[in-house]
Amino acid sequence: MVTFKYALNQDNIELQASNWSGLEQMYINGKRVSSKLNFGQQSEHNLVLNDGKPAKLLLFLDPMTEQLICRIYKQNNLVASLKQGKKELYRSRQLTQQGILAVGIVIVFLLTLS
Repeated sequence: MVTFKYALNQDNIELQASNWSGLEQMYINGKRVSSKLNFGQQSEHNLVLNDGKPAKLLLFLDPMTEQLICRIYKQNNLVASLKQGKKELYRSRQLTQQGILAVGIVIVFLLTLS
């Protein structure tokens, strides 16, 4: 799971993206406002901030640097560009794989007891 957090005026924005399940969820001030499945290289989340202004989060994988980038726009103006590097992505992927392996081992163990 990769998480991007940003404080935009009085709004705390958080975007969570699972590199395993493809689930992306966006929160404003702790309330989920968007959720979608994405297995592509890019996705977009549109929202309205508490001040009534439109905002957009653009999430994409840069093929040159292999960084996951989250660009935040308010009224079509770029406000921030947040990045997660390869190290964070590989760490997240490794933790997910280890969790799946552990669950598989437990299932095999339980099946052998039966």
